[in-house]
Amino acid sequence: MKSILFVVFLVASASAVPPFLRKNSLLPDGRIVGGSSISISSVPWQISLQYYGSHICGGSIISANYIVTAAHCTDGLTAGSLTVRAGTSTRGSGGQVVNVARINQNPSYNDRLIDYDISVLQLSSSLSLGSSVAAVGLPSSSTSWSAGTSVLVTGWGTTTEGSSSLPSALQGVNVQIVSQSTCSSAYGSGSITDRMLCAGVTGGGKDACQGDSGGPLVVGNVLAGIVSWGYGCARNGYPGVYSNVPALRSYIQQTAGI
Repeated sequence: MKSILFVVFLVASASAVPPFLRKNSLLPDGRIVGGSSISISSVPWQISLQYYGSHICGGSIISANYIVTAAHCTDGLTAGSLTVRAGTSTRGSGGQVVNVARINQNPSYNDRLIDYDISVLQLSSSLSLGSSVAAVGLPSSSTSWSAGTSVLVTGWGTTTEGSSSLPSALQGVNVQIVSQSTCSSAYGSGSITDRMLCAGVTGGGKDACQGDSGGPLVVGNVLAGIVSWGYGCARNGYPGVYSNVPALRSYIQQTAGI
């Protein structure tokens, strides 16, 4: 298995680093590379998942009471340590801040393969929906997209590989769906499962990596993927790997009733 580059971000204290940031084997993707600032009004489903008030991951609003993020963002954490900030292009200020009441982490999540990488968070109170806070569309379990389909990924992750500095402004970049066979060839046999979706650009240079983990990959206003993992960030020949939302749609229905 290829090693995955990662960055440990500043959180509440050194001893309070979330478990997924302390590992150094197969580690998740999560920052926007090669993108530009984007307004929250263009992606009103985007949230910042915060651990004791510090950004650790992204996520997507699926209703006034539920958020979808990556399981690796919640693994080993308690609901009481997490809040979400919604409705702002700036991860550290503005918008609405709501506590997480319950973490529904997929019980099949595999932290070695980063498979079944999805958690559904129930909020302690409802978000006030509006122009800058809105639910993303959800695909059916039978939805698929052909290779080359343009998709948008957004988040507050670092903008260069190896950096530990997060941008304050929300970033976005357009990439394209990559076929399962091409992605499997890049990462090796058995690395890419049916619960994964790959996206990138020819020649590299645009991607999501640390800090964007758990955030949305959308086709229009429909959630296609959840930022999950990858080899480095924006490297030529290694597309980003995302949780495949259609393949995990039944879990969202089971936990959130949506």
